[in-house]
Amino acid sequence: MDEETTGDSETLLEKPGPALLRKPVLFRTYRRRWFLLVVVCLLNCSNAMLWLTFAPVADKTAAYFHISMDMINWLSLVYLLISIPFGLVATWILDTMGLKCAVILSTWLNMVGSVIRTFSVIGFLSLGSLTYTYLFIGQCLCALAQPLVIFSPTKLAALWFPDHQRTTANMISSMSNPLGILIANLLSPALVSEKKDIPLMLGLYAVPAVTACILATVGVHDKVPPTPPSASATHSTSQPFFTGLKMLLRNKPYVILMVCFGAGIGMFTCFSALLEQILCVKGYSDFFAGLNGALFTVFGLLGAFLLGLYVDKTRKFIESTKVCFCLTALASIAFAVMSRFRNQAIPLALISSLFGFVGFSIYPVAMELAVECSYPVGEGTSTGLIFVSSQIQGVILMLLLQALTVQISAAPFSTCDIEEGGALDWTVSTLVMAGACSVVACFYVIFFHTDYKRLHAEASNATSINKIGTEATAPEA
Repeated sequence: MDEETTGDSETLLEKPGPALLRKPVLFRTYRRRWFLLVVVCLLNCSNAMLWLTFAPVADKTAAYFHISMDMINWLSLVYLLISIPFGLVATWILDTMGLKCAVILSTWLNMVGSVIRTFSVIGFLSLGSLTYTYLFIGQCLCALAQPLVIFSPTKLAALWFPDHQRTTANMISSMSNPLGILIANLLSPALVSEKKDIPLMLGLYAVPAVTACILATVGVHDKVPPTPPSASATHSTSQPFFTGLKMLLRNKPYVILMVCFGAGIGMFTCFSALLEQILCVKGYSDFFAGLNGALFTVFGLLGAFLLGLYVDKTRKFIESTKVCFCLTALASIAFAVMSRFRNQAIPLALISSLFGFVGFSIYPVAMELAVECSYPVGEGTSTGLIFVSSQIQGVILMLLLQALTVQISAAPFSTCDIEEGGALDWTVSTLVMAGACSVVACFYVIFFHTDYKRLHAEASNATSINKIGTEATAPEA
């Protein structure tokens, strides 16, 4: 193994035990962790792009395939529905079979799904009425990859990165998912000006998926690093899957985090999906709704990056998430109020930016906090249950908000498609969403308290430094 001395150095610790039997434990970081981070980021971004490929150009996609808008919506909804049952399977794969298996499997599912989608637009195959079937099957395979893709960042950070880089690594890989959503919202309309451009779009969207698959298959060789980067990495996935599952469900702080953070992700899913419908009834254009969605995502990425750096330095996981949760509740209330009025473009744009900045930033920190409060349960299991919780709550909230809408007989300023059922008043729905966000934030602030179990375990291991009178450092390999 070639080694090169760099700025990163790790400490020689002693394994606990009788003094004569203690053996030094060398912690080391490897340059290849950055390659793994690139692969997971590309995979995460690609999977999100494949998820929302058709949403920005739904009408043109429906016209090209000669199908209804409901069938187009199912291409996005299938991600939500498949991830609920497969989420638990994905946690088992990640914590039992390891990160290497999870990454390679997810890249192949993602790649094969994206390629099958392109079969639906290849003319010489003469699929006829089966074109949508191929499109849907490909989308289902991409949906199967999503839980593995979403769960991998926390596992990667825990196994390959030292404690002072974990949150930042998790933030970078996790936020590549909303980056993919942003790219899809901007790229699909840019590529598809007419329905005949659909094949070009599907072909280009397959390129990142194929690239990620090649990189993972060729370049990912190790299940874990030869030498762990931290004390906690030596105990990663130390609990059997079902034992860990029982421990999580009996862990009060974790259950509170799972419910509250899962609800937060569900609300953000609903906000992203329903934003255009909420704004069009007040006369705001689709372009403005798309701009708000872009601001929501861009400022969310910025907030996650800054908060990730802050938490890596200060370790203030709980304080950061509580402050951001409260600010998110205030932003949701402001949006519910301002979206009731016309000609409020600037305030709505500012609110969407703030909503993303304080809301999205919670995501990577909360994922790290889930590992901290559930240690030594495997990272895949602790983050996976939160994801499944968010999907279930997202479905329930989506159905509830749609049920609370009111049909409007006269909406002179509406830009909604009246032919598709007419305009809907979302006032009650947005107020209910703001109220739910406020209740969840208050519950989290009041009742969530936990010890940083992983950090404490590392600190206790650090007390054995230099017991044999020496301190050694290992260069980055």
